Amino acid sequence: MTPRSTHAEDGRRTASDDRSSRPGRWRSIGADMRATLDLPLTNYYLILTSSIALVVVGLIMVLSATSITAYDGTAVSSYTIFFRQALFAATGITAMLVLAALSPALLRRLAWPAMIVSIGLVVLPLIPGIGRTVNGSTNWVQIGPIQGQPSELAKVAVALWLGVILARKAGRLDSFKELAVPIIPVLGAVLACVLAGGDLGTSLILILLSLVALFTGGVPLRWFAAALVPLAVGVTLLIVTSPYRLARVKALFAGPDAATEADALGQNWQSSHGLYALASGGWAGVGLGASREKWSWLPEAHNDFIFAIIGEELGFLGGCVVIGLFAILGFGLVRLALRAEDTMVQVTTMAVFAWVIGQAAVNIGVVTALLPVIGVPLPFVSYGGSAIIGCLLAVGLTLSFARAEPGAREALARQRRRTREALTPRFLRRRQEA
Repeated sequence: MTPRSTHAEDGRRTASDDRSSRPGRWRSIGADMRATLDLPLTNYYLILTSSIALVVVGLIMVLSATSITAYDGTAVSSYTIFFRQALFAATGITAMLVLAALSPALLRRLAWPAMIVSIGLVVLPLIPGIGRTVNGSTNWVQIGPIQGQPSELAKVAVALWLGVILARKAGRLDSFKELAVPIIPVLGAVLACVLAGGDLGTSLILILLSLVALFTGGVPLRWFAAALVPLAVGVTLLIVTSPYRLARVKALFAGPDAATEADALGQNWQSSHGLYALASGGWAGVGLGASREKWSWLPEAHNDFIFAIIGEELGFLGGCVVIGLFAILGFGLVRLALRAEDTMVQVTTMAVFAWVIGQAAVNIGVVTALLPVIGVPLPFVSYGGSAIIGCLLAVGLTLSFARAEPGAREALARQRRRTREALTPRFLRRRQEA
């Protein structure tokens, strides 16, 4: 009896020791995660890898969404639109890396020139012969074979410019005069030009970007309370005085049954077929390239409604991966802003956060019929040269800030040195050592 009882007690002690050691293991894992997050380059790689991953996902989905409709008898091949988007992505990544290599001090000096150039660019669509109307919005410029949307590039300039201005006015924003000059005239000029072209969606994103920047910069809440009512009244008037905008809002409450064959060109058609695509995908999707809605059933399948094709082909899990990448990017941006001591870095980073993550939330809300169709693309993923280049330029700003964090430049230098050593052939290393 004694040996058995002894073994039983040993077994109980072992099980008890295992249970008591679990909290210690979890604490060890938590400590390791905190140590990883505290590394100098954590924010840099969180922002960089999530952005590049979203660009890659976007290229794959643009190819899938356009491979059928691109070859309509006039295009060179089914890859025409994909190759064009790949060129835009390569241009944007190059510009991103150039901005990332600049110091925050140099970016500060570029804020006013960038803002002046941006105001000039958003005026161009209003000039006859240069401006072009696309989907009811005259916010496009076409000069020869080059076509673009200047307002997408203006978002970058507004984010940087607000960071510089609010940093200079830190501690003096209780005065309306300090807030009004030059912030209200400059932002008003940009918004007026965009609204004159009929692009309410981009205007709302610019307003969101500006409000978050002003809040981060320390503008008192009473000024927000004073501004929200006029903004709400203005947006409401823009909706009710525009038949197609009002129809889009009404379509939100009409339900999918309103999209019938008789309403093929109506406001419900796009939203309803976006929901059909998401519903068809299920958990794992119908398979990459196997979408049915992209066969001209879903308008703008490669642009504003590309998330519907993601949901159809890659399913709920694929949609969660895309949302997860945006969450990682947002986490990196917020963490960068919280750790920064420079007000310009904080304001600009949070403005980029409000733009990219806010626009992604609006786009997904539109596709899932939680919001009316307002025509904003999914950042990094939707087709469009101006949109992807603008987003990558914004990422370049934040990467520059992340490189300026304590210890980040030294860590990057060590990584470059180790990479060169790993890629150098052994016989060359021996010769250098000799």
